[in-house]
Amino acid sequence: MTRAARQRLWLLLGVAALLALALWQWRSDRAHAPGTLLDLDPASISQIQLQFGHAAAMNYRRNHGHWQAADGTPAQVDDARLDALAAIAAAPVEHWRPLTDFDPAKIGLAAPRAVLQLDGHTLRFGAVAAIGHRCYVQRGTQVALVSLRYMPQAPTSQTVELP
Repeated sequence: MTRAARQRLWLLLGVAALLALALWQWRSDRAHAPGTLLDLDPASISQIQLQFGHAAAMNYRRNHGHWQAADGTPAQVDDARLDALAAIAAAPVEHWRPLTDFDPAKIGLAAPRAVLQLDGHTLRFGAVAAIGHRCYVQRGTQVALVSLRYMPQAPTSQTVELP
């Protein structure tokens, strides 16, 4: 075997070893990943209830691929906004901790900013975490830290100025 062939063989073995290590690390990371807020496919969600503070809850249901107010009023609803609310089910969780590890009042869960129900599964959104752009979300007896971009926002109202 020539010197160049041996060098190529060692290089090939080194690359194969690095690929094997990368695959092992990827599988290990996936096995230990905390997952998502809910084990629901956002496209399959058919009912959404959203409440901010003590305001009245807003109820929506999906009908033939479009969202509508659950009370049957023909009011126009923003399908993209409601699809974004349904997508919160698939929000990646940074880590889970038991609710008993926290004082709910200190993390904003005694009086949550928003309560989101997706097909009957309740998510309670609390305070913004002290470090990073994350918020506390309660699901049953567990609390997750998720990116702040998944915090539900109140719908914007459009105003028209009259002359």
